[in-house]
Amino acid sequence: MAASTLTEVARLAGVSPATASRVLNGSARKPGPGVSERVRQAAETLGYIPNAQAQALAKSSSGLVGLIVHDIADPYFSAIARGVQEVAREQHKMVLLATTGGTPADEKDAVAAFAARRADAIVIAGSRSRRPEDDKGNADLAAELDRYCRNGGHVGVVGQAIVGAGALDGYHLVEVPNEELAAELAGKLAAGHSGEFVIIGGPEGLITSDDRIRGFQSGLAAADRSPAEVLRASFNRAGGYEAGLELARRIREARASGASKEGEKPGLCIFAANDVMAIGATAGLRSQGFRIPRDALIAGFDDIETLRDFRPGLSTVRLPLEEIGRLATLSTSGPEAPDGDGHHDGGAAVTGEVTLRRSTEWTP
Repeated sequence: MAASTLTEVARLAGVSPATASRVLNGSARKPGPGVSERVRQAAETLGYIPNAQAQALAKSSSGLVGLIVHDIADPYFSAIARGVQEVAREQHKMVLLATTGGTPADEKDAVAAFAARRADAIVIAGSRSRRPEDDKGNADLAAELDRYCRNGGHVGVVGQAIVGAGALDGYHLVEVPNEELAAELAGKLAAGHSGEFVIIGGPEGLITSDDRIRGFQSGLAAADRSPAEVLRASFNRAGGYEAGLELARRIREARASGASKEGEKPGLCIFAANDVMAIGATAGLRSQGFRIPRDALIAGFDDIETLRDFRPGLSTVRLPLEEIGRLATLSTSGPEAPDGDGHHDGGAAVTGEVTLRRSTEWTP
């Protein structure tokens, strides 16, 4: 059966289509209570479903918030999404979700789709990229965001600024101190480990990974330690797993050559640039018969919820991921928004905490 139309509702209620639209689509100009009740009763009788786009025009608000993440299955992004959802629920709005795989070209398409649906705000979470192959995608994304903001949209960005985006009304950045926190983690690990450090990082040019690698190296330098070797891999569990297999091969070769012995304090401490890479690396080592912290030490970054069930407990940097999602969404809400540095008017800012656990604590 065909859907009921606004004209049919108006005819049954004995009013004009314009009057029926004002009642059902949320216009500030509303007729008297009796007329409004007749229109609503007619709509219920006919099973009429209001047009969301018409409501958005009438209210100058669609009640929609667009959320763009790299991978919603990654606990890092799902935690941020919970914070976004929480604020949207408080504001009586609905969240539309787009996952992109991390490319600015796909993010641009998501922004365009949300803009076409008149989303009131868009939140973008995920590392920026300075890889040459993403140059065009970055330029297109910046241009699409410029268009959206110039038409009254608001954007909250988590982490780093969109590459190439200028100063825009409606553009808000919630910065995460990745470099500083990674340096703090390196200093604390160096205080308890005298051996070698290796970093498992994402592809070069992925800004979140690069910031964390740079911070960790500066923390080692401040502790008068040599720079760590950097193994580049996909910025996910699979990348960590492949790196773990390579490190297992090195540990085996070191034992075969007599450079290290089983049962001695591990000579290797691994820093993975995010927790899912650390989990993957641990699995790769375990598949070759090695254990954490018996044969190697390891730390991650983010303190994702999955770590509650991970053994041994993973040393990491704890980020308030849900709060980050909240701040990014609140930043798009007008006078209560954070300032240009990503700080909320109430003084809240994104902070983190180095948390050392069993994965970096070797005992004979």
